[in-house]
Parts: sequence; structure tokens; C-alpha cells
Amino acid sequence: MGRKFFVGGNWKCNGTTEDVKKIVSTLNAGELPSTDIVEVVVSPPFVFLSQVKSELRPEIQVAAQNCWVKKGGAFTGEVSAEMLANLGVPWVILGHSERRALLNETNEFVGDKVAYALSQGLKVIACVGETLEQREAGTTMEVVAAQTKAIADKISSWDNVVLAYEPVWAIGTGKVASPAQAQEVHAGLRKWFEEKISAEVAAKTRIIYGGSVSGSNCRELAGQTDVDGFLVGGASLKPEFIDIIKAAEVKKCA
Repeated sequence: MGRKFFVGGNWKCNGTTEDVKKIVSTLNAGELPSTDIVEVVVSPPFVFLSQVKSELRPEIQVAAQNCWVKKGGAFTGEVSAEMLANLGVPWVILGHSERRALLNETNEFVGDKVAYALSQGLKVIACVGETLEQREAGTTMEVVAAQTKAIADKISSWDNVVLAYEPVWAIGTGKVASPAQAQEVHAGLRKWFEEKISAEVAAKTRIIYGGSVSGSNCRELAGQTDVDGFLVGGASLKPEFIDIIKAAEVKKCA
């Protein structure tokens, strides 16, 4: 059995209740591949999670964009994994480059977050990726391997983790890693899993690509052997997100 294609939509800090209704309406009306071909998860801001979860068609799941590193308590402004589990939110995005860069989340902190979220029954979309400076210095694999290792050091199973490779230089910039560049890093990460964890984890773990994915480039990216899906930013707020989900059919035909 191959790895099921996975498409996540990260809405980031965008939207009003009216915007959310329009996006949900578009998704509900869209013609999507069946759930045995693709797993779809959308990640609205915290304040809209319950609204989206209740109004969205059941085969599309929801994810939070972050959660706290341990049990809730005196942590003003944070949301705990327990709260998400209580709301019936199955997924959470952790380690996104925007949080690593703007909020100084370290590799170790992200590893702790992933471990705690998993311990509370959540599934995790864990993000890794290099900056433009790191790519130009030729250290891409060292960077993403270190980020992945920090997670691997804290968890005992990868069954409920999807790894998202998001080159920082391609997020929201309109620049996209070429299919060959994406495949090279995905293959490198899979090799890392095989060497450092196990052949089984390497074969089963889904590694998805994020970074200016659009309706026009998604099918070529999806055709790469080790690209198991996408984490989509801006395009997930637009009708073309349906086209990106349909790119899963490329794998079915392969």
C-alpha cells in the first residue's frame, strides 16, 4: 500500500467570518477525489476552528496552526493540545518557519511541542525548511536533517506525523522550488529516515512540499516520486485549492 496523498491548507492569520463562509462553501461544493486517494486538512485561525469544523464537509479535516508545548495553565494567549483534543480538532501544524523565525522557536522547542501534541492524541504536520542563505551555502540537507532529528529525538513513533518540507525562500514569495529541487530534498529526508530511524518509517512517512504551491505547478510537483502532497498557503484561500487537491490523481495514475 502506497502513501496516501495529503493536502493541507494553511490559512495563516487571514479571514473574517464572511470570508470563512465563502471558503467553506467553495470546498463543500467542490468535486474532490475520494478519501482513499487523498487526505485533506484545512487550518483556519483558532477563532474560526469550531465554525469551520461544524460547517465543512466531513471528509475534510481541520488543523490548528499551533499549540502550546505542555499542559495548559498560566500561559496567557496560548492554546493547549488538550483544548484542541477537547474540541475534536484532530491535527495541528507545528514548527512552521514563520514561528521559527518571528517567535524564535528552536528545533528543540519544536521537538518538545510535537511530542506533547502526539501524547494528547493529536496528529502533527511538522514543518522543516532552509532559508535562502542556507540553500546558497549548500547546507540545505544539514539544516532539514537537524530539524527532523530534533523531532525524532523526542518521539517514539512517526505514525501520526506528516513532515512538511517548506523552503523558507519559497513561502509567499511566488518563488517555487523546482520539481527537481523538491524531489532532491524529499529523497534526502527519506534516506535520512532510512539510515537514522528505519526502512519502515522511511517508506511510510509522508513528506509533503510547501512553498508557493498553486494550481499551475501542483501537478508537476505531485509527479515527483517522494512528494506525497502539499502544505498550501495563500492558494488555500482561493478556489484553485480544489485543483491542488485534485493533483492527487497524478499519483493514482502513476
